[in-house]
Amino acid sequence: MPMFVDTSPPGHCIFCKIVAGDIPAAKVYEDDLTVAFMDIGQVNPGHVLVASKRHAVTVINLTPEEAAAVMQTAQRVAAAAQRAFDPDGITLFQANGEAGGQTVFHFHMHVLPRHENDGVALAWPRKEPAVHLLQGYAQQLQQALQEQTAAPTV
Repeated sequence: MPMFVDTSPPGHCIFCKIVAGDIPAAKVYEDDLTVAFMDIGQVNPGHVLVASKRHAVTVINLTPEEAAAVMQTAQRVAAAAQRAFDPDGITLFQANGEAGGQTVFHFHMHVLPRHENDGVALAWPRKEPAVHLLQGYAQQLQQALQEQTAAPTV
């Protein structure tokens, strides 16, 4: 079964319409930078999406303030889900890009209450590369971080 992919332009995507109040949503929480609402594809009771209010496609497109606000809202919603649904655990899930599993191209994070044997599988094949490869990967990331820090802000 094909997965729904929303590639609408900024301001016209389904989440932008929820933020604008143009379409209904079962909102859970809202502040200046984020909105939290029930996922219409509930995996388990209490499955909530936390989205940035401003249209940003991926985590890379968020401002530092928006990224912090989304995580703070996710923490707040997770604590509420723990009280309301008493799950065995909670999974926070965030996908970027089609290859990463993103289906709505407006930044959002899933807050998913979990229960033993709920059928949700989030496993991937472990590759366990040699230590020298891990060190090389770390150096590549360190270099990219240095370049990012040195780059002028736009």
